Amino acid sequence: MDKTKIETFDSTWSPVTGCLHGCEYCYARNIAKRFGGWTDSDGDAYHDTFFKDDSAIHVLDKPLQIMRGEQEGKWEKAPYPYDFQPTFHRYRLNDYIGKKDRNIFVCSMADLFGEWVPDSWIEEVFKACEKATQHNYLFLTKNPERYVDLAYSETGLPIRENMWYGSSVTDSRMPFYWGEGVNTFLSIEPILEPFGEMGNIIQESLPKWIIVGAETGRRKNKVVPERKWIEDIARECEKTSVPLFMKSSLADIWGKPLIQEFPEELRRKNGVE
Repeated sequence: MDKTKIETFDSTWSPVTGCLHGCEYCYARNIAKRFGGWTDSDGDAYHDTFFKDDSAIHVLDKPLQIMRGEQEGKWEKAPYPYDFQPTFHRYRLNDYIGKKDRNIFVCSMADLFGEWVPDSWIEEVFKACEKATQHNYLFLTKNPERYVDLAYSETGLPIRENMWYGSSVTDSRMPFYWGEGVNTFLSIEPILEPFGEMGNIIQESLPKWIIVGAETGRRKNKVVPERKWIEDIARECEKTSVPLFMKSSLADIWGKPLIQEFPEELRRKNGVE
């Protein structure tokens, strides 16, 4: 578990890393490639590789090691030994036990609910969450249909006050998840076009939180959102009383103090009163 600079969370926790969506604007892939790789040191680590739909996915029961720099003997745990290939770091499952309560972004360096992720991985992550109920766990996926599939599977989808299921969307046509009695939220980041139908979307589903952010980085075709796109979302959130959090990437576009609201259930852990 790591402290994070992500404004909407206290910590990140990545028992699974890697993703196969292939989004052009993905920050996580660049990080994984920058700090990826591993060096065979003492051979203690148990690791396994298998294939699902012709894609390599990996399981680690112990961390692999990597030599950083030229100084001999400077070994570190390899955070992304297989770069951005999906990897289950089983040894990370108990990282949060005994920690002070916080809002945790689960698998910030992966899509835990991607089609390539085995149900067994997700089930083990859910079971780990049940061991430390003092935390709020926030999940985020571009494949929200998996939430529904899990709800009707043997694995199940835990419905708890401290479990939040988010959908990552970049335009109003992308699918998102909601359910009776379930904490749901939308992460519109990066926002790539106007959400002209936003009003209809949130009136039909009414998520408990909406997060909006602009694309960061230096991608050649980087999209800079128009202020009106943000105004439209802010207006609909105000109408429906859905808390809105504008990320700092919108500061220059918004041009005045950002709206940075939290749902009541997440306010105390963020130190917001």
